[in-house]
Amino acid sequence: MDRPVAMKALVKEHPGASYVYKDVPVPTPEGDELLVKVGKVALCGSDIALYQWGEVAQKIARIPFTPGHEMVGEIVEAGPLAPKEYAVGKRVCVENHFYCGGCYQCTHDLRHICQRMSQFGHGKGTIYGGCSEYTIIPARYAYLLTTDLDDAKAAILEPCGVAHQALEEICPKGEDILIQGCGPVGLLAIGVARAMGATKIIAADIVEGRLEVAKQLGADVVINCKTQNLRDEVMKETEGNGVGRLMEASGAIALINNCFSLLRKGGQVVLVGLPKSPIHIERPLEDVLFKSLTLKTIHGRKIFHTWVESERLVATNL
Repeated sequence: MDRPVAMKALVKEHPGASYVYKDVPVPTPEGDELLVKVGKVALCGSDIALYQWGEVAQKIARIPFTPGHEMVGEIVEAGPLAPKEYAVGKRVCVENHFYCGGCYQCTHDLRHICQRMSQFGHGKGTIYGGCSEYTIIPARYAYLLTTDLDDAKAAILEPCGVAHQALEEICPKGEDILIQGCGPVGLLAIGVARAMGATKIIAADIVEGRLEVAKQLGADVVINCKTQNLRDEVMKETEGNGVGRLMEASGAIALINNCFSLLRKGGQVVLVGLPKSPIHIERPLEDVLFKSLTLKTIHGRKIFHTWVESERLVATNL
């Protein structure tokens, strides 16, 4: 291809609150790598954390790197070992959990939680990310789009996949569900929960603007935890039983600690938001053990099942 020698990129070069916007060389794909011209990249909360370089960022990233893992682009050049289906002109997203292929998880169809995981956009195993004009993606981690989704929608398939995997784990069909936290993943989960057959969707947050968006996306009930008692409202909406399904997407430790009390007996909860302090359960017998609850956690998306399902839902407007 006739490509430029240099490109603009956002780079994390040093510890501390910083990114640098600079000219860097356009890389050449080797092996099964793909050179992808970035169409759009979405910002994740982790990209902000990586800029700030606090305790969490230092655990999940390695300097130097280009941030941006929620992206879509077009293949403009392929390395000599790239499979033929990854042809120039094809559009791809990136599965940012770069699995090793040889550990226990990888050999038992759990590549998304690989023991030796590298991570695109985090400097782990690759310096590349989506906040650049071009990027490098090994073909095995590139998801080939099968629809004509526009770039803006395709760029959110990665966080949509988080919501999809979380809800698939607890199967909301025919159930009332509470979604705690109306950030991007929580908001996407509203549409996914509706598509999966949830009967009543309750959304909770402390930001009124987010709750307004939750209503627009199909939440049946919204609760402002600043001005309303969450437990009282949930019990009122469920005839005193509690919800059958709960997705915790806030990461707020007070909400996580309290969420078990909001579930009915036999209920299921999936934890998605990242707590920054230890979880404490005030009434472990009444709120957990005697309820016979199911607790799930997730990390990422199932490769590539979740991508296929997420693209299908987004392409049909959930």
